[in-house]
Amino acid sequence: MARDLFPWGFFRKPLCIQARFSYLHMKYLFFSWLAVFVGSWIVYVEYSAYTELCRGHDCKNSICDKFRKGVIDGSACSSLCEKDTLYLGKCFTAKPNSQAKVGDQANLADLATQVLSITDANKDGHISLPEARSTWALLQLNEFLLALVLEDRDHTPKLLGFCGDLYVMEKVPYSPLYGIRLPWIIEVWIPAGLRRSMDQWFTPSWPHKAKISIGLLELVEDVFHGTFGSFLMCDVSATSFGYNDRHDLKVMDARYIVPEAIFQEDIRQQRCDVDEDCLYGVDCLTSCDLTKHRCIPEVTRPNLAKACEALKDYILRGAPSDVREELEKQLYACIALKGSAEQMEIEHSLILNNLKTLLWKKISHTKDS
Repeated sequence: MARDLFPWGFFRKPLCIQARFSYLHMKYLFFSWLAVFVGSWIVYVEYSAYTELCRGHDCKNSICDKFRKGVIDGSACSSLCEKDTLYLGKCFTAKPNSQAKVGDQANLADLATQVLSITDANKDGHISLPEARSTWALLQLNEFLLALVLEDRDHTPKLLGFCGDLYVMEKVPYSPLYGIRLPWIIEVWIPAGLRRSMDQWFTPSWPHKAKISIGLLELVEDVFHGTFGSFLMCDVSATSFGYNDRHDLKVMDARYIVPEAIFQEDIRQQRCDVDEDCLYGVDCLTSCDLTKHRCIPEVTRPNLAKACEALKDYILRGAPSDVREELEKQLYACIALKGSAEQMEIEHSLILNNLKTLLWKKISHTKDS
């Protein structure tokens, strides 16, 4: 009877399952806590140096050391280091040793004014030492410098704020420019030809693609002998660009859009045995001087040729029949451009203007323009 009322064999199995569940639950919680702890520690170690950039005392020591050592004009700034702030316009108008960032063609006076306008973050008419050092750190980053140079052209996301060399940009809703992101385990099994076709399936309508393409052509135009110098586009791939709800092109990754002066200075120091040794990023290739085993500074293809190659499949797919033939002709002429843009400035400008005009004429009468 007792055996019937208390079937211990029946209860034994659920108790084991419950114990096992508790053990697995505790094991999961332990490893979750360990992952959070280790991750938090890595983040702290990685970024503790950055937050230091915003501490006034350390900023003052670093900035004023540069003034006293003559890295920045000491006659203009050394006396100000005894105060808590640097007066607006006193120091950043001095010629910094990072002028090579933009080269001698740049309008340095206007660039200095633009830098000062963002450095005075609290708009009190003075630049504090933390503000000065934060901006100095940011100016060493190609992507931030480009955002500053193209601030009034809307090709880069709007700068929302910064601290040290950390900064926040507005979100771009659509990226990459075309295609889809797939897990690597799937990616490796897809043939290259099929992958290129798949990329073109996930694109906006042709008039919208035309407007986005015009944006990329305008970007090429703006970084070629612009107000603040020339830049080279060394990764013109779909992942480097996106667009907003109005189908305006936005640069998503500007790490490889580099000032031409900096590129030439660095590449000519690079040792080489073949031309392939003279590659920067994905798309900036120069030639190897075999007599010196050094790379020559001039790129073999201009920005425009690389942009047209990136746009070819994108803009030709779905193109209206009345413009497709001429558009294809112009694109292939553009892709065939060789040498630096300076060496073929007239041809470069002609092809760029022809492409823009062809696309604008087709969409100018529509709401997509």
